[in-house]
Amino acid sequence: MTLQSLLSPLHAVVREAGARIMEVYAEGADASFKSDGSPVTVADQAAEAVILKALSEIAPDIPVVSEENADSHALAAVDEFFLVDPLDGTKEFLRRDGQGSFTVNIALVRGGTPVLGVVYAPALDRLFSGSEETGAEETSGGVTRALALRAVPETGAVAVASKSHRDEATNQWLEDHGISETISIGSSLKFCLVASGEADVYPRFGPTMEWDTAAGDAVLRAAGGRVTNPDKSPFLYGKPEYRNGAFIAWGSVQSES
Repeated sequence: MTLQSLLSPLHAVVREAGARIMEVYAEGADASFKSDGSPVTVADQAAEAVILKALSEIAPDIPVVSEENADSHALAAVDEFFLVDPLDGTKEFLRRDGQGSFTVNIALVRGGTPVLGVVYAPALDRLFSGSEETGAEETSGGVTRALALRAVPETGAVAVASKSHRDEATNQWLEDHGISETISIGSSLKFCLVASGEADVYPRFGPTMEWDTAAGDAVLRAAGGRVTNPDKSPFLYGKPEYRNGAFIAWGSVQSES
């Protein structure tokens, strides 16, 4: 199965999962808490049910590691697998602040690299997708456009940062790189803003899991960006417990750093 042939059915899957999320959003949702203290809602669970069923039909031979399927976290990483976050940005979902910065994430990892990603923000009707075969694009309001990095503005690079997890290490990195302007937003939309030319770099030093980042990472790479460890070595997937360390997601600013 080619990456291009996967994209269209995955678009349909994330839209269906997004519809289930928005049904819960309209009704209001309370959270329970997992053993690590992170929140989970019936929206997470409803979206995951849609995605896992669909992936079992679309690509039954490819294993799936998903945030809400705890059993999958014990699986040893193989050469090819899906990473799924059915509702990335649960805190933003619960906050109901009008930003709509929560997403559905599906990524395909091959050889430690996310080679395909689909990110859907259902409250915003923004669907980002990309692969190493096809490049990256966004569909919003029925209109599809190709994504590409922007040149760094003459006024200086703009960084995107976590809305819920901003830390001193991030602030220090921004100061060290002479970046004063930031956009604060939740979920994997941070990668997508860099991919779409709305920002230039996304530094992250706080904890994340691979299902949080893989889909947005794939979209950014497909748009011409890259994601590295802070020392600029390759940022890979299939790590122990699928746990990420710090990383930098680079747009065009990468050539100046």
